[in-house]
Amino acid sequence: MRKIYIAFLTVSALLLTGTAVAYVGPGAGISVLGALWGLIIGVVMAVGIILFWPIRMMIRKLKANKDGQTTAANTTASETDEDQDTRGEQAATSPTSSPSQMP
Repeated sequence: MRKIYIAFLTVSALLLTGTAVAYVGPGAGISVLGALWGLIIGVVMAVGIILFWPIRMMIRKLKANKDGQTTAANTTASETDEDQDTRGEQAATSPTSSPSQMP
């Protein structure tokens, strides 16, 4: 019964009100449009990034495979184990600034 009473009061309050005499300037409309554009652009960017992520990973894998194939093609069979060991020693003794090797 109480819900019916509240609904009746709400409907009667809406029907018995007069027209509001107020002026809303163009500044409020521009603010609403600016916020709406920001929201729309944010949603489109988020959806675009989510959809582009798998494509980006595929491109990276293709580039890595392509680089791996060209590197393998450039190496010759005439390299000896001594050459490879020498390069390994040079890489181990060269100073690096990677964060994983810093104390």
